Parts: sequence; structure tokens; C-alpha cells
Amino acid sequence: MPFVKKTFKVKEPIKAFLYLIREFKLSQGEAQRLVARGRMLINGESMRDSSKMIFGDIELVYFEPNARGVKPIFQTSDFMIFDKPSGVLVHPNTMATEYSMLDDIRAIAGDRANGVHRIDMETSGLLMASKNKKAESPLKKLFEDRVIKKSYLAWVEGKITESFFVDKSIKIRTDYTTSKDKVEINPQGKQAYTEFEPIEYNQNLNISLIECFPHTGRTHQIRVHLFYNGTKILGDPIYGTDFDIADQYLEGRLSKEDRIKYTGASRLMLHAKSLRFRYNNNIYYIESKVDFLQNFVP
Repeated sequence: MPFVKKTFKVKEPIKAFLYLIREFKLSQGEAQRLVARGRMLINGESMRDSSKMIFGDIELVYFEPNARGVKPIFQTSDFMIFDKPSGVLVHPNTMATEYSMLDDIRAIAGDRANGVHRIDMETSGLLMASKNKKAESPLKKLFEDRVIKKSYLAWVEGKITESFFVDKSIKIRTDYTTSKDKVEINPQGKQAYTEFEPIEYNQNLNISLIECFPHTGRTHQIRVHLFYNGTKILGDPIYGTDFDIADQYLEGRLSKEDRIKYTGASRLMLHAKSLRFRYNNNIYYIESKVDFLQNFVP
């Protein structure tokens, strides 16, 4: 488990944040955030006042990477690009998360390395991570400002023979009593635009491989735009399934066999294929090493 708790002895009275700065080489902001999150414990209880004087035995809960040996497919002095496997989180969503990409990111580049954009747990493919705090903000801004051009591959049901696009606003849902869809097409939502290009058709399985070009970065954009178009990504347990199947998936009760039966695959068949961007006056085009065409596995 990447979050560990260890005991340390503070030999002389000192403010909590100063102790962390001196002993662990943290910045003042990092030290204050660690305390504010309740990661410093005194007598077994979280202490959240970073200016409080501490002395004697304290406990710290902190992230200690538990790497699985995933290596970047490309890297510079500022960033790394990984081919993230499906089923892996980018960041731990609780302190009990056994593994996320952050484990390998920090095992390679240290405690100040971090993932700089979102990619859903079940989506495989390209993930960028910064190697240091100085690079983290400008790299995140490239994604926030949509300067980075992304493409995805998706296996979908049926035969797709022509290019198409969807230009429909997306809104996050607040009521899940009748549908488990996280987002929906809604004119009151945020503008979203995606282009789609057919690549391959598998006649035996009646499925198509398409390339997807999201020009905006909305939650589940590709999935909901395809669903709106009447096209379903194989393995999608949310968009295009009935309420009960989606509910079983979200509660961890949907078996692999039932998922294949009701969705056509055991995972979401969506893959981040490429990233094109300019950074520090260099132009980069990075493409996934995974052959998603030849690696369709139900």
C-alpha cells in the first residue's frame, strides 16, 4: 500500500511545518498541506495546525511508492509519457488504494513528480507526468488551455463507414435515480466538439475501430458523444446499458462474464493514441506503442 504511517521523534520543540521543511526538504506550501490533510498524528489523532509546536513522538502518513515497473515510452528532463494500462488509476482515490500510476511516476522521478492530466481508470494509453514542480504547472496549463491535441481509438458496435462529428454541450448530472450516466447532452452544459474517423471494420464480430479527436476536454466526452450518435463503445458499462447493469458495475457487483455478455468486452475499449504539442520551443508528437487494432480482447 503506497500510504504508510511511520513514527518520528522530534528532539526539540519546533513548529510542525518547520520540522517538515527541515527534515523532509519540503516547501512551506507542501508542509502546510500535509498537516492540513491530517497526515501528522499526535497521540494517534490528526493535528491540522501547521504552526503548532510539536515535540516528542509524532506519526506521519505519507506516500511511499509501490512501483510495478511500468516504464515511460518517452521522456525529457521535465516530463514522461507512459502507456497506462486499462484498470489503473492515475492518482490514488483513497489512502487504501493499492496501486496507481503515481507509484511508478514517483519511483522514477521522485516525490515532486506528478500526473498532469486526467485519463479515466478504464481508458488505456498515453499519460503525461511532470518530473518536477517547476514543470508541473505549465504542463497542466497545456491541457487546461487545450493546446495539446489528442486522439483516441475506440472499438464500437456496428459498421462505421463515414466520418462524422458531434457538436453538443455536455452537462454533469446531479440526479442518478433514473440513470447512472455521469454526464448528459444538455444545452445548458459546456460546449463540446468531437470528430470521428473510421479505421477498420471486423465483419466477423460486427465491430468497428474508429479514431476520435476531442477538441474540448469534457468529462466522458467521447463516450457520451458516441452514445448520442447511437454508437456504443464496447465494454462501456454506463452509457447504453440499463440501470441495473450500470448500478452493478458501480457497486463492484458486475461479474466479468456478465460484463462481456451485456457490453461486449471486459473493459472499456477506449485508448489514448497520440499527443501533439509544443513545449519549451520544441514540437512533440508522441504515439502509443500499443497496437490497439490487433489487441482487441473481449
